[in-house]
Amino acid sequence: MSGKTEQNLYAAFVGEAKAHHRLLAFARKAEAEGYEQVAQLFRAVAAAEGVHAERHLRLLGETVVKSTEENLQYSFEQESTVNEVYYPAFIREAEEESDAAAAVTFKQARDVEEGHAALYKGALTAMLREETHDDYVCQVCGYVAERGAPDRCPVCNARRERFRAVT
Repeated sequence: MSGKTEQNLYAAFVGEAKAHHRLLAFARKAEAEGYEQVAQLFRAVAAAEGVHAERHLRLLGETVVKSTEENLQYSFEQESTVNEVYYPAFIREAEEESDAAAAVTFKQARDVEEGHAALYKGALTAMLREETHDDYVCQVCGYVAERGAPDRCPVCNARRERFRAVT
């Protein structure tokens, strides 16, 4: 596959993935406001958008999803770029505009992305050992801990209870 169709599939995938997450946030808000039926509708449409995203990604096939080793290397490079290029600029601009809340979330995301890059790099070197373990994700900032949740998140200081196991 090549050309405009490939570009359009990728753009459609990104758009559907964004819609999926945005609609889940809308559902949480509707639920918090007591509109359970509207929340259910948002969740249903979010699920549909997820189906669309998955179908587009499947058609993109090897263009996007390659061997596990290549996927790990690509993911490492992406996390490093986001950590080293994008978030520093976002932080600087938030600080210039005196938006402390945005600066904090950008800083925490930057720190977490650095950890993600290290996890991918470690997985690349340990791939052949077929080692298995659970990972724990901080539900506040996205920090990933291997093998067990810490008492406190090293990025945002959230308590252990705020971690969710991903098996």
